[in-house]
Amino acid sequence: MDKIAGQIAGFGIPGLVLIVAMSATGFAGAAALTTALAALGGPLGMLGGIALLGVLVLISKAIAEYGFEAIFKAVLSELKKKGKTKDEILETIEGYPISSELKRSLKEYIKKWG
Repeated sequence: MDKIAGQIAGFGIPGLVLIVAMSATGFAGAAALTTALAALGGPLGMLGGIALLGVLVLISKAIAEYGFEAIFKAVLSELKKKGKTKDEILETIEGYPISSELKRSLKEYIKKWG
């Protein structure tokens, strides 16, 4: 059951994003799909929209499998590997649109690095 829920979450989020984008176009059918993909793709057009939905599949599957906090911690560890200082990473955390509780948890994780 957990694997099924993970698969639904993995493919459900991009589907929801596409449905919302299609409903926002004001068109119906193929015109709505084309316009929505082009809007999601920005300067890259429909191909960019398709790529964005693919990236959303990967991100949502990872969140469903590992959890939101684990993904954030992995990203912060990569920032450290790329040479960011603790202060820069703490500043990055402040800019994230996440709950204050998650920010606190991530800051504690950073401070344990030593």
